[in-house]
Amino acid sequence: MAPRIVLVTGVADQLGGRLAARLADDPEIERVLGVDTAPSSVPRSTRVEFVRADIRDPRIAKVLTSARVDTVVHAAPRPGPGAKERNVIGTMQLLAACQRAETVRKLVVKSTAEVYGGGADAPAVFTEQDAAAKGDAAEIEGYALGLARRRPEVVLTIMRLAEIIGPHVDNALTRYFSLPVVPTVLGFDARVQFLHIDDALAVLERATTHDLPGVFNVGGDGVLMLSQAIRRAGRIPLPMPKAAIGPATRLTGGGVELSPSLSRLLSYGRVIDTTRLKTAFGFTPKWTTTTAFDDYVRGSTHR
Repeated sequence: MAPRIVLVTGVADQLGGRLAARLADDPEIERVLGVDTAPSSVPRSTRVEFVRADIRDPRIAKVLTSARVDTVVHAAPRPGPGAKERNVIGTMQLLAACQRAETVRKLVVKSTAEVYGGGADAPAVFTEQDAAAKGDAAEIEGYALGLARRRPEVVLTIMRLAEIIGPHVDNALTRYFSLPVVPTVLGFDARVQFLHIDDALAVLERATTHDLPGVFNVGGDGVLMLSQAIRRAGRIPLPMPKAAIGPATRLTGGGVELSPSLSRLLSYGRVIDTTRLKTAFGFTPKWTTTTAFDDYVRGSTHR
């Protein structure tokens, strides 16, 4: 069943804002509500109705019920200061509101491949059957799965996105590759996999407009070695002991703050299998890992 009234969280971010705008362009969708605490990144020319609200506030339930929302796209989880409270507590409140709202029949959760963790003993390729590691992403997915058990009529789709990249994408990873000298972990050359932001938008749009329940990995085909990516970005690698990476990135400028998850990625890498995405979900990314990264390099504003 096609959605009629959609609520998208996290519209202050580039991904959430652009997704809300795309959904508002769909003539079969009557209303799109974009929720965030900061001003929306959605152009005013769209039909998106911006609602300044904090999903950690129980009053988010009033937004769902008063608008008779039938589809919720939770695109808000993001790193940064206060991420634990914002992401996990916010998700708890949002899903509690979804459980009480009788009109809600679909939930799409933007998750991340970080849910698998990573380390020296990690598998070469993660599939959806691999157990989630501890962390915010695993907690968020756990709460979503709990809602699906309590409300089995709700269609739940969880999309585990690889590292998002592309022209004008601003996150810790793109800032890392924009450093004039890029610190790397001595003795390691991680395998990395990227997802172009256009494919991330397309896959989340499909998850919203179609009933495709389940958990799906999303990433571009192929991998790059970290050393290859640095060379393609025209940067110079600087190998150093792992403990020195964080301080070194701060000293080199660029506003890079390496989270524990990103530090693991740059040491051990992470590759996800996307077979179910192509078969059960019916989507093949347009951009490979390599072409997505090259498009980021061409459009980078930090060169």
